[in-house]
Amino acid sequence: MNIQKCGIIGCGGVGATTAYTLVESGLFNEMVLIDIDKRKAEGEALDIGHGIPFTVPSDIYAGDYSDLKDAYLVVVTAGANQMSGETRLDISAKNAKVFRQIIPEIVKYNSECILLIVTNPVDVLTSLALKLSGFPAGRVIGSGTVLDTARLKYLLGKKFNLDYRNIHAWMIGEHGDSELAAWSSATVAGLPVDEYCRQHGRTRDSLQLNEIYEEVRDSAYEIIDRKGSTFYAVAMAVKRIAQALVRDEHSILTVSSLAQGHYGINHVCIGLPTVLGVNGAEDIIEIPLNAQEREKLKESAAALSKIYHEVQDI
Repeated sequence: MNIQKCGIIGCGGVGATTAYTLVESGLFNEMVLIDIDKRKAEGEALDIGHGIPFTVPSDIYAGDYSDLKDAYLVVVTAGANQMSGETRLDISAKNAKVFRQIIPEIVKYNSECILLIVTNPVDVLTSLALKLSGFPAGRVIGSGTVLDTARLKYLLGKKFNLDYRNIHAWMIGEHGDSELAAWSSATVAGLPVDEYCRQHGRTRDSLQLNEIYEEVRDSAYEIIDRKGSTFYAVAMAVKRIAQALVRDEHSILTVSSLAQGHYGINHVCIGLPTVLGVNGAEDIIEIPLNAQEREKLKESAAALSKIYHEVQDI
């Protein structure tokens, strides 16, 4: 297995931008792009490749599934795009059919890689990819709420006028409409939100936390309504996940991974704080949640489980 080799399935906006971002990162010295439209993959590989002299030397090319044979990481972005007014769960059936073609082809040539699912609805499709691949649970992860968590920290940083790196707050659950902000575990400079506000003469109500949560939750819809799709920030999220994996960082990111009794949730992939290392998802951290948050998380898991069971045999 070549830890410096990555495959990307799907060369649409997300796939191509992810390829560009990963080449810029220098994490991989070999990258293969695969798309149902081979000429599209060739064009993206040429365009990105021509910029490699400005960054770390690497090889990027268009290929087919057999070229994945020794790739450490395979990123799946292929599928139908989310349209304006369409929820992530609306496109489940369409993309489940796509995955039934893609995942067996990956496994045919590489049964040792780590699968990173980005296609929406990412939690449902991560569960489906886990089933179709037969891989150990730790080697099938989704991008989950990593981007949602970044959006939350970004907005809180603007609200507090602080570096977002000094804010620790999680978006968990579905990457979509039923996700929730774990406010009871959020800290600013190591202090609970309420205590930070007290020390700085502010009230919790003045933060308009519910409005911040709604802005995070609805961000994709707002962007899609304005420009048709989202791809820059999600590509950066994929880079961060890949970095944690390749460098064996044991970083904690809210990827979508298989819950096995965590918070009383079983048999569904869902965004939770997860330790990532070179072997994939190594552990799920059960951060403290209040009763209301626990109930909302279970509702989110139930919604995902319902959709998964509806599409798993399509």
